[in-house]
Amino acid sequence: MTDAAPPNPETRTFREKPVSFVRRSGRMSEAQDRAWIELAPQYVIEAPRDLAATSILPGSSIDPVAVWGREAPLVVEIGSGQGHAIVHAATSHPDTDFLAIEVFRAGLARTMLDADRAGARNLRLVEANAPEVLQHLLPPASVDELWVFFPDPWHKKKHTKRRLVADGFAAIAAGVLKDGGVLRLATDWEDYALQMRVVLGAAPEFAPAFEGEWAPRFEGRVLTAFERKGARVGRDIRDLSYRRVARS
Repeated sequence: MTDAAPPNPETRTFREKPVSFVRRSGRMSEAQDRAWIELAPQYVIEAPRDLAATSILPGSSIDPVAVWGREAPLVVEIGSGQGHAIVHAATSHPDTDFLAIEVFRAGLARTMLDADRAGARNLRLVEANAPEVLQHLLPPASVDELWVFFPDPWHKKKHTKRRLVADGFAAIAAGVLKDGGVLRLATDWEDYALQMRVVLGAAPEFAPAFEGEWAPRFEGRVLTAFERKGARVGRDIRDLSYRRVARS
């Protein structure tokens, strides 16, 4: 990781845009506390911070080969939650490297516990605001797949400005994806699915990787309790996938 000279504090703002999460200080169990102490050195990428606790200091780029100890395809999941999807993927694809981005420490601790039990050594975690990870921590054109599964829908109209997949997101995602890389999205909130399709459909950096209105369900996404709950209450699950257009 390269060291970056911090900007002048007098010229820095806390954050220019609202984040797509509310960071609640939930208590961790004894097992989760122990996991953080014992497993974080193996799994967690300690990133230099800007003003906010979940920020990334600009210029703090990592070298994926150094972090994972090899050259391999890299898959990144935004909002990994309890880690069910990414731990399953990491154990199923040992020749691929995975990065989980999450702001809730209890979820990251659970992810480490499950990853350690499963012997997933190709997984890393970062506790940070996802757009800043894509912009400042990961090198440009370093990611093969980017996953956004069931992001917070912020369903109240006054809160939709906090949605992750909105104006500006496509350019950030395109910057970190390799040419031909894939952006995969899923949501159980129809209004958000339509917004995702509008945002990505208007992005010149992306082309649809599906035909018709929606992509087929991504087989690599393990069926989680969250997805089952959405289906049980009658919400349709909608997938989308887009391929990064080759740079000029």
